Amino acid sequence: MPHSIAAAVAALGDGPLDQAGLVEHLFPLFSEVLERDQKEIYLANHSLGRPLDRSRADVEEGITLWSRLLDEAWGPWFGEVERFRAGTAALTGAPRADCIVPKSSAGQGVRAVLNSFVEPPRVLTTTAEFDSLDVILKQYAARQRAEVDWVGPGEEGRIAVDDLIARLEGIDLVVVSQVFFADGQVLDGVERLVAAAHAAGARVLLDVYHGYGVLPLDLSRLDVDFAVAGSYKYLRGGPGCCWLYVAPRWLSNGLSTLDTGWFAKRDPFSYQRPMPPQFAEGGDGWLESTFAPLPFFQARAGLELVQALGVARLRDYSLRQKSLLSAELSRLGIEHFGAGADYGAFLTVRHPEPMQLAERLKAVGVNADARAAGLRLCPDLLNSEAQLRQAAERLAGVL
Repeated sequence: MPHSIAAAVAALGDGPLDQAGLVEHLFPLFSEVLERDQKEIYLANHSLGRPLDRSRADVEEGITLWSRLLDEAWGPWFGEVERFRAGTAALTGAPRADCIVPKSSAGQGVRAVLNSFVEPPRVLTTTAEFDSLDVILKQYAARQRAEVDWVGPGEEGRIAVDDLIARLEGIDLVVVSQVFFADGQVLDGVERLVAAAHAAGARVLLDVYHGYGVLPLDLSRLDVDFAVAGSYKYLRGGPGCCWLYVAPRWLSNGLSTLDTGWFAKRDPFSYQRPMPPQFAEGGDGWLESTFAPLPFFQARAGLELVQALGVARLRDYSLRQKSLLSAELSRLGIEHFGAGADYGAFLTVRHPEPMQLAERLKAVGVNADARAAGLRLCPDLLNSEAQLRQAAERLAGVL
């Protein structure tokens, strides 16, 4: 039985993922969390991703460095952060590691971008952004730190790129999602939106959190100015380990932000205090003050696994799982949407009281969640075909 990620993924071979191979080679890496399968079927994988067994040992490694080395632990702690930046850059198509700026939340990255404008920016966004971004933008607007224009869904209930492009005049920053959190819609035409925004003199911040690790991503090809995401969901890294992407063109022209700290200084450990501050070159100039090192250890195993498996293979398997679950829901007469490639990794079941439905479903052993669009059901690598059929049957019983 393989005991490492590399050995497990090598044993799977290079072809499409299949259940038998995953059960034999990958499931042993998740033995602790899979013990819960005796109690429930977990279909909230689009929310909090399930950790590998190794994650506990990785966090213990970070703590052990502290107890054994005390202040000298900062050397290997910094090394872990740089490892995280390099791995994230490779996974996202960022051209270099320092384009990835570690953050504790995606919202922290959004504030850093908003605070890079000298004057309050005029922001174009949608009514479908995740709550953390939504509340930040509303608070900036309320405090007159930004002027915000909102674009809602069209007649079909979907956000359309053309509606955003039509509102670009006078805009400084576009904030929009790659995948919308409530219903899983994949935004079609991101490259066209970015090109139009740049032609109009606007920058683009893309929230990729809800597709990161399950949809292929190439930030260089998309040519976005900024992006935010984190390890909480499909990267299986838990909370507290996020990042802001800053395109090289903004790093080279010296763009800075008010959200800064002493680790962003040109030579922080020389303790020089010039006025105005002198910032480090590249993405290091967007760092802040003393960071929490343990989340980067916590996120290590999940990042390594997704890199090893490859996002394209993960997406292919996700689409097949969604198709199977969709077929079962249809057989049982349960209306739903989200099975196609124009949606992220989960299906949505419309219901007038989705939160209550999620609670009732959990009471019969299926752990899912709900947003305004409906009940969200997200299978992943650790869900068997039998579980998906059982979940559909239990949902039918609840309904």
